[in-house]
Amino acid sequence: MNYLQEHNFRSLQAYSTRSFLLAVAYLSLMVTGCSQKTAVNPPANSNSASQVVSNNQNSEKNNVVRLGYQKGGIIPISRQRGDLEKQLTAQNIKVEWTGPFDRCATLLAALNGNRADIGGCGDIPIISGIASGQPLCIGSVQRPKPDSLGSAILVRGDSSIRKTADLIGKKVAVNQGGAGEYLLLKVLEKENIPKDKVQRVYLSPNDAAPALYQGSVDGWAVWEPYISIAELEHKARRITTTHPAPTYGVMVVRGDAAKDNPVAIKSALTALSQDGEWLNQNTDAAADFMVKELKVSEAVAKQATKNRGPESYVFPDADDIAKLQQTADWLLEQKILPKRVDIAASVCPLGTTATR
Repeated sequence: MNYLQEHNFRSLQAYSTRSFLLAVAYLSLMVTGCSQKTAVNPPANSNSASQVVSNNQNSEKNNVVRLGYQKGGIIPISRQRGDLEKQLTAQNIKVEWTGPFDRCATLLAALNGNRADIGGCGDIPIISGIASGQPLCIGSVQRPKPDSLGSAILVRGDSSIRKTADLIGKKVAVNQGGAGEYLLLKVLEKENIPKDKVQRVYLSPNDAAPALYQGSVDGWAVWEPYISIAELEHKARRITTTHPAPTYGVMVVRGDAAKDNPVAIKSALTALSQDGEWLNQNTDAAADFMVKELKVSEAVAKQATKNRGPESYVFPDADDIAKLQQTADWLLEQKILPKRVDIAASVCPLGTTATR
């Protein structure tokens, strides 16, 4: 078991323990809630007292935001830095943290299962999640960076594969319905190579890495920090440079949280954006945070931070919505989505854009 797998295993153990404790706490709250409801079941002349208790309970519920985070990205850095929590506490908003999750799919499952309210993912898995009926909405976005090196198709250092055409007849690991599959299909489209000429092998990053190193697959379409780990520690190399269709980063929100708790959700998204801008001016600090969070080497953290580029999140405007709609429609044409996604209708109802 390599250090990434060990780290992931320990994270899952810790997560399981926290999930158990949260479940116990939740059951306790249910019992308490039931007792309170019985205790304040008022006579006809005490409506005002009942309303005060109800308002206090609703206020307390609406002042909690749960941030789910992956290994990498702005949210775990915000957790370490601490400014976001201080800022929201000053607004009487309590912050809770859930994670780390190994990939978007598990983070989206936490949102779908009401274990988190906000998380950061790429646009492809989020659009796929919305298409599959998950109760998600788009909170804020990080616009594409055409020159970013944050995603790539990797091969082993001793591989004979040098260019995209060399992938014909080969196996490439991708995450199904995610950024890896999207990258591979877009690269093949750009080179006019039929997609059925390259075999897609659906694997999570933690399974794809050893599959590539051990020769079970010939290539791997993936993102940072996995790229830098593969290059610097396993002598893998990239055969693509810039992405032929750069993707958006998205702060995705649980639908009910956006409806029931719009003020707190908007405040949290704004604070995350401010943390991103601070880190853009302090890239060494960003790399240091990554070392602490991911337990990777300083060299990996610095290269991954440079390859990812600025962390700048904004609320989506009409142009963002139109571009995301193009991506969603393309995914439908490729039969990656089961149905069409209306992006405008999928933006969170936070009053951040007039385009709905």
